[in-house]
This record gives sequence, C-alpha cells and structure tokens, in this order.
Amino acid sequence: MESILEAYTSTQIDKARKVKMIICDVDGVLTNGGIIYDNAGTELKIFNVKDGQVMKMLRHSGLRVGAITGRSSEVVRLRMEEMGMDFHYHGIKDKYQQYQEIKKEWELQDEEISYLGDDIIDIPVLKQCGFAITPQDAKPYVKAYAHLVTEARGGEGVFREAADLILAAQGKFEQAMWQYLENYQEKS
Repeated sequence: MESILEAYTSTQIDKARKVKMIICDVDGVLTNGGIIYDNAGTELKIFNVKDGQVMKMLRHSGLRVGAITGRSSEVVRLRMEEMGMDFHYHGIKDKYQQYQEIKKEWELQDEEISYLGDDIIDIPVLKQCGFAITPQDAKPYVKAYAHLVTEARGGEGVFREAADLILAAQGKFEQAMWQYLENYQEKS
C-alpha cells in the first residue's frame, strides 16, 4: 500500500519487511504512561482501541504479537487477553532476558522481531532487535536507539502506526484489511 509507505525511508521499509513478530511495552506505548487509582485502590488505564483493532489483521497475516511489561496489573492482563496477544509477560524487570527467551522459544532471529518501547528499561531490547520503534514522546536518549520514531505519542496509536507500516511493507495490508472486513460482516 503505497500511501502508507510514503512516510518511511527505504531502510525502515526493509526492516519492516523482515518482521515476523511484534513485541511491545505497555505503559508509554499502549497507554500514555499514566496510572489512575480510584478511591478503592483500583488501577485504571486508558488504551487506544485502534491498537487493538489491528491485532486481528496481524494475526490473519501470520504475524505474532506479544507484550513485555515491567509492571504487574490485572487491567493490563485483561486488555492483553482481549486483544488476543500470543503472549504477555508482566512484572519483568529484565526485559532483555525475557526477549532472549521469547526469541529462542519462537525460533526467531533479531531481524525478525520489532520491539516498541519508550523508556530506559527498553533500551537493551531496542538495541538488540531488528526493528526498534519508539513513540514520539519517548525521551531523546531512548529515541537514540530507534530505527523509527512514530508520529503518535504513547497511548495514541503507536502500535497501530507500527503495525500498519509492517503490514504495508510486507504487501499484506490490503488483504488483511479486506479479510478483517469480510469476517466482521459475516458476524453482523
């Protein structure tokens, strides 16, 4: 899909073509990084539905998706399940080690993995993976390790922007979109 790809460099498109798995951080990528607690101590977060919407398109296209988050949160677990992620790891303080385990388990090479992260804890994985992506509002010292800085800020469609690029670079965007629409119409 040419219109999606126009905004990206040939290097970014080449990296996106090789991706078989997208792994993301949660706070600061799928959310804006804020945490809300109500008076009962219940944790609340705001997720962008556009990020979840593209998940089925990725799955139909044979791409795998997961999350590694440094926090443990029931609301995040629920959202990851609802999005249909292939895996999600919570309370992980050494994301690099978890990344290595995922890579081994799924028998993938670094160049086949895109990682979306926004903070210091993500830098080791951003340095290692094949296609490192950060949100527009990540700190400059984190962006320094990115192959792509999205137009979107954390919680405002970062994952969707990355997924659209990867699907388009692989020539899968239109087919995935139409397949999704056909499945949606069948259920309506």
